[in-house]
Amino acid sequence: MDEHENEIELMDFLYILWKRKWLIIILTSFCVITAGMTSLLLPKKWEVDSIIVPSKFLIQTEGGQYEEVVVVDPKQVAGQISEATYNSKIANELNIEINKFPKLTAANLPDTNLVRVSIKEKNIEKAKLILHSLFNHLKIQLDKKVEIEIKGIDSQIKSNEIEKARIEEEIKANKNQINIVKLRKKEIKNEMSDIKQRTKKLEEEQRSSLKKENRSESESLALLLYSNEIQQSLMNYNTLNELLSTKRIEEENINIEVENKQEKIKQLENDIITLSEKKGRIDYTQLVKEPTSSIRPVSPKKKLIVLITGILSLLVFIMLAFFLEYLEKHRVKD
Repeated sequence: MDEHENEIELMDFLYILWKRKWLIIILTSFCVITAGMTSLLLPKKWEVDSIIVPSKFLIQTEGGQYEEVVVVDPKQVAGQISEATYNSKIANELNIEINKFPKLTAANLPDTNLVRVSIKEKNIEKAKLILHSLFNHLKIQLDKKVEIEIKGIDSQIKSNEIEKARIEEEIKANKNQINIVKLRKKEIKNEMSDIKQRTKKLEEEQRSSLKKENRSESESLALLLYSNEIQQSLMNYNTLNELLSTKRIEEENINIEVENKQEKIKQLENDIITLSEKKGRIDYTQLVKEPTSSIRPVSPKKKLIVLITGILSLLVFIMLAFFLEYLEKHRVKD
């Protein structure tokens, strides 16, 4: 019974649609034609877009490695653009009424640091000017942080260069000290050689005096003087030998100090190279893609307008057909 009733209702619906078909067709066609003609009169708009990459620099991670980061998250940059943060500045710069300012749309391209900015405008040149102005304002804002980073790196490089120059001067002074120590060592060695020769000569004269059996009083006194002078010479020789050892230790210590300072200079040079490379890898805000317009207008979308108008009109006039049938039945009953 239910199936029979459903079949009857469906037939009723089809009957109503067939009965009012010309109403539905004519009115729907009228709306579609009107929408099509209206879309032809609407001004054409092109999409002009550009791609921007924010400023970026290097930071050192906990592992000592350097990682490239942007000064501001591209998603944040895109959000500011879409929220009309720069619209007033651009409007003032280009003498555009703010209430007639076109909508800027921005998005961070997936898995990149790139920001795509687009604008739909009937005047392509105006759209390009707006995007160029936007880029300039972004560049001024974002590059300030890069300038601070560069100044910090330049300050570190200059500090390292000053420290390197200071240590080089100390090394020169140390090398002069080494030369003085070497000269003193040579003098000590010459003194020791002279003492050794003199002592040898005194010992020969002493042995010669000792060979005499009958020595006079003056010869005995000379023999005693020889002995005292030999002992004094040996004492002087030992003193000079100790002084020579001290000078050798002093020279070795200065050489070690020079080696340490040379290692420090190498470290400073490596730091300067690293900082220079870090500075070289800093990038300012760049316009990766110049403002470019679409090949064809992006609006009005005539086919879409006609299609949507046709579907909505068809639904509306079908409902109208059922409503008219409803009124007609109630009028008959009355």
